[in-house]
Amino acid sequence: MKKQNTLQITLILGLFSLMSSISGSSVNLALPKISTALGVSNSASVWVLQTGLITTAILLVLFGHLGDLISKNFIFLYGGLIFIIGSTLSGLAPAFWLLLVGRVVQAVGSAMIMANSMGIVTDATNNQQRAEALATISMFTSVGSISGPALGGFLMAVFSWRGIFLFNVPFGLIVLFVGFRDLPTPHETLHAIRQSAHGSNWTGQNLFTIGMIIFFLSSQFFQGTMSNVLLGVLLLVVGGGITIAAFIQDDRSKQPWISPQVMHNPTYMVSIATLFLTMMVNVFSNVLLTFYLQNYSGLSPLVSGLIMGLQSVIMLCVSPLAGFLAGRIDRNLLALTGLIFLTISQVGYVLYPANLDWERIIVPILINGFGMGFFLSPNNALTMSVVSHELSGVAGSFSSLARTLGMTTGISLASSVLFIQLPGVHQITRTVGPAFLRAFSNVFLLATGLSALAAILVIYRMVKARQQRSVTTAK
Repeated sequence: MKKQNTLQITLILGLFSLMSSISGSSVNLALPKISTALGVSNSASVWVLQTGLITTAILLVLFGHLGDLISKNFIFLYGGLIFIIGSTLSGLAPAFWLLLVGRVVQAVGSAMIMANSMGIVTDATNNQQRAEALATISMFTSVGSISGPALGGFLMAVFSWRGIFLFNVPFGLIVLFVGFRDLPTPHETLHAIRQSAHGSNWTGQNLFTIGMIIFFLSSQFFQGTMSNVLLGVLLLVVGGGITIAAFIQDDRSKQPWISPQVMHNPTYMVSIATLFLTMMVNVFSNVLLTFYLQNYSGLSPLVSGLIMGLQSVIMLCVSPLAGFLAGRIDRNLLALTGLIFLTISQVGYVLYPANLDWERIIVPILINGFGMGFFLSPNNALTMSVVSHELSGVAGSFSSLARTLGMTTGISLASSVLFIQLPGVHQITRTVGPAFLRAFSNVFLLATGLSALAAILVIYRMVKARQQRSVTTAK
């Protein structure tokens, strides 16, 4: 493909990433304000994040498969339109449950976008260009993550929390106009879409949907009485079992959503597992720092947003270097470097102070950003380089699924582990005192172990790759 076309595609994907990252980082920041404005507990407000992520996770593979069958560009662009509609509904919602409905609609659009982004990049680039294109898109994401907290804090100060959703409407319409103008999109009828999807494994999709909903609903019961906790464990096991059964059923079906060539590719699956763990760890701080800085320390949304945005500033600086190096040196080594720094950052969060000691608060955030910046681009390039082009859509959507599932699981795990240690606490305030800090530290002890596990997986992948090269050279 011509370089000009590659640049246009990278720009469009980058603009969509910018929009979604601004929205995502602003929503994290708004949770305490939404909790107060709509009269729900801090733990319940986390469902503003969870509802969107669960919906996205459920639909990612489906839309990746449809992108391969119909058109990646078609699914991608109409996903942008649905995202804008969902943002409008969320921003105008008069009650908490209606906000969740808007988030579901918004997440359907996000799933359509995310499921096809990496496939579009893969189709448009060669192996060396791919790492650089992904790094460029990561830069847009980082810019959105940097500006999102500051912009979100400003919008909340002027328009309340609703502004963070309604801002997506004019911005999204501009991005959508550019996308429909520059991306070749076939005109598909509803009948043609139905014909393309006919015969797909809807049994597996339904099992996956049911399993995911039960699995993540279980987190609502990990507080209060022992009977509630036991019910939560039961739902967790049942939901997890149904989800695993869905993957097994899909692998054996005549027309699976996820190609067996992808599921049975060990290098690809190790990369997916590593991405899952890393995103799970990274989201711990994205969610819990909001409560530490605003509810516990009393900082404004704007100030806390600027502090949290430092992670994305570092990612913005590091991502281009990581993308450049990923095309020239061992990508496993770069990913491992990132995970070592990520692990160190989690130890820093464990040691967070009771008072506003800025050095102890900010340094772990900076190290976290450095680690994620060095990990993501090399790992994404490794993930997509081991699958064939005809499977790029489903492989990209499954990668996005791992990313989203990691975030969703991380939010559930972090909030459950935090609030199970704070029985009876509905709103975190300074008066909760040492109990909150102990609970906060314990959550990040868990995150430290998970990030170390991800590093071990990368070491395993590196060793296997070197063994395979040795065997190839010997032949």
